[in-house]
Amino acid sequence: MTIAHHPTEELLSAFAAGTLDLGQHVAMATHLVSCPHCRAFAHSMEHVGGAVIENLPPARMSTGALAEAESRLNEAAPATAPAFPAEAPRVEVAGLPFFVRRYRFGNWKWIAPSVYLRPIILPASSKTRVFLLKSGPSTRMLQHSHTDIELTCVLSGAFSHDGGRYGPGDFDLSDESVQHQPIVEAGAECICLVAMQGQLKLNGLIGRIMQPFVRL
Repeated sequence: MTIAHHPTEELLSAFAAGTLDLGQHVAMATHLVSCPHCRAFAHSMEHVGGAVIENLPPARMSTGALAEAESRLNEAAPATAPAFPAEAPRVEVAGLPFFVRRYRFGNWKWIAPSVYLRPIILPASSKTRVFLLKSGPSTRMLQHSHTDIELTCVLSGAFSHDGGRYGPGDFDLSDESVQHQPIVEAGAECICLVAMQGQLKLNGLIGRIMQPFVRL
């Protein structure tokens, strides 16, 4: 597998620092499973962070610091622990990492001609929606942009747009500054894991007509 498109160093550093929200973390981890280059960079950032912490001078804890930390942990923890099945469910998607297969999945639903979405139900709340997006061979998406950030990991098949060709293992980053029109290659469907904040903005007359019916 030759991977040509990777997350930015800023995203990789945020992943290593643990500052991404859960949905974005899932997308980044999905890419790292198949990309040794990005795994090495993330590990180097973890070592840098550890060295910085190790070299900090000791500081006296304030009164009540432990109780405050425990209080914050209780607020951040989910109300109930996520229940994972003892064995991975049968999610027949090539390239989908095992850790994602342990999550619960919704049913495939129609989004547009030859385009289907399957929600991934995360074990804790996240402002990022995560789902599988399946598009048939030669599908030409409507030109669109986004109101916020979208992270896309190609699991199988391939698509192209102005940014180049994206095949298995490739990572695509989009936001409100990007306008694109992905086109799926002929011969095989394309399945991606998508972590998305905000909404899709369809362009052109047909896009404006379709906008009320497209919900990702």
